[in-house]
Amino acid sequence: MEKLGEEYPGAERFRLLQDDEKERHWKRWGPYLSDRQWATVREDYSHDGDAWSHFPHEHARSRVYRWGEDGLAGISDNHQRVCFALSLWNGEDPILKERLFGVTGHQGNHGEDVKELYYYLDSTPTHSYMKFLYKYPQSRYPYEELVKENQNRGREVEEFEILDTDAFHEDRYWDVFVEYAKDEDDPDNVYVRITSYNRGPDPATLHVVPQFWFPNTWSWFNDKPNMPSMSGSVRNDISVITARHESLGKTHLYCLPSPPPVKPDGQYAVDPEFDTVYPELLFTENNTNFSRLYGGQNETPYVKDAFHDHIIPSHRPPKDDQEKEDMFNPRIRSRTASSFGAEPPDAVEYGPCTPFPMGASYVNPEKTGTKSAAHYVFRDVPGQGGCAVVRLKISPLSARKDPSLQDEAIFDDNVEERRQEADEFYNSLSFGPTSDDLKQIMRQALGGMLWTKQYYRFIQKEWITGDPAQPAPPPERKYIRNRDWRHLHIEDILSMPDKWEYPFFAAWDTAFHCIPLAIVDPAFAKKQLDLLTREWYMKPDGQLPAYEWNFGDVNPPVHAWATFRVFKIERRLTGKEDLAFLERVFQKLLLNFTWWVNRKDQSGSNVFEGGFLGLDNIGAFNRSEPLPTGGTLRQADGTAWMAFYCLNMLSMALELAKHNPVYEDIASKFFEHFIFIADAMTFKGGNEEEVSLWSEQDGIYYDAIQWGPGNVMQMPVRSLVGLIPLYATLVLEPSTINRFPGFKKRMEWFMDNRPEVAARNMANAKVGGKEERRLLALASKERLVRILEKMLNEDEFLSEHGIRSLSKVHKEHPWGMEVHGQRYEVPYWPGDSMSGMFGGNSNWRGPIWLATNFLLIESLQRFYQYYGDDLQIECPTGSGDYMNLAGVAEEIQHRIIHIFGRDMEGRRATNGGSKKLDFDPHFRDYVWFYEFFHADHGKGLGASHQTGWSGLVAYHILQSGNSCRLPKTPRTPRSVARHYFDEATSAYGDADEARSAFSTISGFDREAIGDISPSAL
Repeated sequence: MEKLGEEYPGAERFRLLQDDEKERHWKRWGPYLSDRQWATVREDYSHDGDAWSHFPHEHARSRVYRWGEDGLAGISDNHQRVCFALSLWNGEDPILKERLFGVTGHQGNHGEDVKELYYYLDSTPTHSYMKFLYKYPQSRYPYEELVKENQNRGREVEEFEILDTDAFHEDRYWDVFVEYAKDEDDPDNVYVRITSYNRGPDPATLHVVPQFWFPNTWSWFNDKPNMPSMSGSVRNDISVITARHESLGKTHLYCLPSPPPVKPDGQYAVDPEFDTVYPELLFTENNTNFSRLYGGQNETPYVKDAFHDHIIPSHRPPKDDQEKEDMFNPRIRSRTASSFGAEPPDAVEYGPCTPFPMGASYVNPEKTGTKSAAHYVFRDVPGQGGCAVVRLKISPLSARKDPSLQDEAIFDDNVEERRQEADEFYNSLSFGPTSDDLKQIMRQALGGMLWTKQYYRFIQKEWITGDPAQPAPPPERKYIRNRDWRHLHIEDILSMPDKWEYPFFAAWDTAFHCIPLAIVDPAFAKKQLDLLTREWYMKPDGQLPAYEWNFGDVNPPVHAWATFRVFKIERRLTGKEDLAFLERVFQKLLLNFTWWVNRKDQSGSNVFEGGFLGLDNIGAFNRSEPLPTGGTLRQADGTAWMAFYCLNMLSMALELAKHNPVYEDIASKFFEHFIFIADAMTFKGGNEEEVSLWSEQDGIYYDAIQWGPGNVMQMPVRSLVGLIPLYATLVLEPSTINRFPGFKKRMEWFMDNRPEVAARNMANAKVGGKEERRLLALASKERLVRILEKMLNEDEFLSEHGIRSLSKVHKEHPWGMEVHGQRYEVPYWPGDSMSGMFGGNSNWRGPIWLATNFLLIESLQRFYQYYGDDLQIECPTGSGDYMNLAGVAEEIQHRIIHIFGRDMEGRRATNGGSKKLDFDPHFRDYVWFYEFFHADHGKGLGASHQTGWSGLVAYHILQSGNSCRLPKTPRTPRSVARHYFDEATSAYGDADEARSAFSTISGFDREAIGDISPSAL
């Protein structure tokens, strides 16, 4: 196969190829800083496991981190040896704005929640170009008001957000855009451009303080490593910070002089020849300020929060009040406002490394340390769109080899070239009549997913025992969480659900992340799935780690599904079949499957428990704990997930059997296991050991409590639990069955010798469907129709914005029961959770979740491959409109897309009716990708930047955006666009056919638009 970059024009695709083949390390620098390292489990060394209280936001500026770093719009190298991030000061705040603020799990009325306005606007897969927007108030940031108001609100009240304060009154705020662009010839050269717009009516002053620092790796062990160091100098009017690290080598941060602010018309507000803004270089040590936090002795004279003390007089210790005026007189060049309180224009110019003339110094006057900053001050930036620009460059090269440092036009041309190449890359994904708004939503979704990468470090042995050079942790700490995960040794770039609210990996979130990520970067998606099955992640018994609050919790087994989907997506994109990846992960998943069977099927009846399974509060009881009723919870979703797992392992085994016949027998094993699960879940015979989770009366699946043989009670809660059985669906092509005679013979033998299974139609393996395909599914045709009657009923599951997680019928008829005098109930909550279960910051009792909707849509597409046009479903129920199952799938996709797209009035449902977000020209084009969405009106809820799985909307736009008409698609279209779900599941053909499909996604082959169905991908 020819090189992808040569065959398909596009600079970014060629970079991906270079990186994949290790020709150039395009991904060395990326957005690998967390948005929040404080209050994480990794930083928690408390006796009670209260991470929020042990390391609060108030400590973050003064106390060093042990396991990671955070910052505003930050980047680092891929091993996080050196970090770069933005900080700001508006002249009013008590602290620098150097990290995102939010209420903690204790302070928020619905748990933790970030209280900032920021957007991940753009990123290419190699991070050759990235763009971030932060909206910074010009008035004092309302830290106290946000905490107080949220603490005083109950769960039944909406959260108090920053737009509810006066912080953005009269548009008195800054739009701060941060752009990163890598040099075309050397990806270790990173251009940084920070452009700040004054949106307010009046001139205002802004301090821009980019920071460059080493994570503290030296305070934890008695044997000190070779210390990294930074030093400052000025060369040809360019301020330079030079970082020296043992393994990274020498890295420079060039801090270029900035032109003075410009007016909205682009003209300078002052004479640029005399008012150039030069930065002041600041240095300190990245060590804890024990004096400020604990009244103790500092290890070094200069500490982590030194820049706050240096720049903000009110931040200094009270004893230094008398020195404020003398201290705050930094050097200036000519009339440059290089620092707050600058001297008059005729003042003497102090040298670039000259200490302050008077008073104590909070920063190192020798211009050395392990943490540094460049302090720019822009005074009187004109209002209504005036702006100031800071240019910096990270580079291992000396200044004399780089002409871009002397000519801002060359600098800006490099940034613009990378931006144009990002345009080229994303334009290749958009095709047909997809609206510009949808194209922009898709780009922000994918860009946000790429921004939400994070360097994640966790070594359980060191974490649980403590560090030699630090006080030993409380002895009870080792029993709080994760003590059995001794093998964990993680130092990787991982895809996060949300880098502020969930700055840790979660196993099932990762699986969903990888589907849209595979469209733009298959190598990274494969790496994520592979890592979680490696021996330093997966437990020796086969369990996958869930998330850091409790690695032992159980997430739905979606890893096999994601692995095979990513394998197929890459094949369609590039023609490459990465069988080594598929086989490697498959072998590890055999261990995980065995763990599930041994641990989550206590009775050996093929009806599974599972527990939490990612659905937090969906049940009346906490499913991670023993039932207050006694007995065992037989979970419809747990059992359905295992059936789904079986079918995905079966599919992978058949794919591998094309190259190794040994896998044919393994495929037969998973076929039989699926049949046993299907039969156990849906049939209740005369044996009192049997437990059916199907309700013939209600036409849906329910959980059940079993106290012993014959003593079973179904819990009639109509929830996603009853829809998940639809996921377990697989279509087998005649060509696939005939290709593997051993598998075919075993399947036919099983069906012939277990005729009762075939008669109950648990799996249509003997009945040919469209084009003589065979169907394996938990739900028979009759049961499928009955479930869909409820799922597509707008008074039950079907919302204008997707499928609800709980039927609306429970609004008037909540299900509940009394246990030992306590009432347990499942009411319909369409918005935020009214329960504190699992922290209270997510809710599965009504809202729309894109991940579970995604699997429902794919299931309907697979059912269509079998039933074709012969099965017509009324959608919505009672409307009189009938469509095939592909049309139903597309209808749900369009409703999900409408969460984000503008309606006829210009509103986005996700914005919850906010006029500012919908109509303000500086807000309306930007989209947040929330964790979940209000079931009745689509407002975004939960984590506001969970681009992780809510980024799945990009896939929906790619698949059906060309037929989705905004502002309004007919809710019940009688005729739907042609669907391309007819390619044989196993007939992927040669590389030419795969390249043709890539052309489809790239927009080069308009004749085959839409051919990205499950069978094609």
